[in-house]
Amino acid sequence: MVKLQTIVDIQPSEWKIGYEDKILMLGSCFSDEIGAQMQQRYLQVTCNPFGTLYNPLSIAQALTMTEVPELVEHEGLWHSMAHHGSFSRASKEEAEQAVRASIKTMQQALNEASVVIVTFGTAWVYEMKGEGLPVTGYGVVGNCHKLPERCFVRRRLTVEEIVDAWKPILEKYSDKHWLFTVSPIRHIKDGLHENQLSKATLLQSVEQLGDYFPSYEIMLDELRDYRFYADDLVHPSSLAVNYIWERFVDTYCTNQTKNELVLQHKRWKHEHHRLLH
Repeated sequence: MVKLQTIVDIQPSEWKIGYEDKILMLGSCFSDEIGAQMQQRYLQVTCNPFGTLYNPLSIAQALTMTEVPELVEHEGLWHSMAHHGSFSRASKEEAEQAVRASIKTMQQALNEASVVIVTFGTAWVYEMKGEGLPVTGYGVVGNCHKLPERCFVRRRLTVEEIVDAWKPILEKYSDKHWLFTVSPIRHIKDGLHENQLSKATLLQSVEQLGDYFPSYEIMLDELRDYRFYADDLVHPSSLAVNYIWERFVDTYCTNQTKNELVLQHKRWKHEHHRLLH
C-alpha cells in the first residue's frame, strides 16, 4: 500500500488525564484551541489566566507573579506588560483590578491543578531596555501593547535561559504532571528561517524539562498540506485542531474517559445549539 503520510509515533502515556483532574493550560493560542476542546467536554480546565502568552519566560513569570506589576499608560489605555491586551483598561484602577484578579485565578488554578500543560510559541522576545522607559523592573515582556519600538530590544532566547527559568518551577511543583508542547503555529513575521531557529530552541528546551506531546511534529509531518491551515496559512484549521486533539486523547485518556468525552461533547453541542424557530 502506498503511504501518503508520515505518521508520528506516540506511545500511550503511563499517566492519564480524566474528569477527576484539574488542568491548567498555559501558553500560545494553541493552548486556547486545545483548552476549548476540553471545555467543550466539561473537563475541569483553566486556560490562560493572563491571556495568550507566547514565549517561555513570560509564561514562567505568569506562574510566579504574586503582585500587580507597574502599569503603563499608552494611547489612552493602561497596560500590564506581562498580560495580554484583553486586560488593558481605560483607567489605571480598572486595569489593576483586572490584573489582580488574573493573578488570583492563576495562583488558585496552579495550586489546585494536578496537570499543567504548557505550550511554547516562540523563542523570540522583546526586552525593555535603555533610558527613558515608561516603567522599570521589566525585562522580557509578554506583550508590547504597541509601545514605540525604541523601548525594546528583540532577541532570541537561549536554551539555557529557558531551562534555568523553568527548573525551579518544576521542582517547586513536582507533585503535578507537567506536559510541554511546542505550538505548530508559524511566526512568519519573524521570518521563515528565524521561525525555524526559534522552534528548534524551544524543542531543545522542552527535551530537558519533562514530558512532551509532539503537536508541532504532527502538524508538520502528518498534516503537511495547506488544506490543514486556516486562510492565513499560519494557524491550523479546525480540522487540524480536531485531529491533534484526537491524537492527544489517544495518548493521555483511558477508554472509559474517551467514551465519557464523546457523551459530554454531545451534551455541550445540545446545550449550545441555536434554534432557528
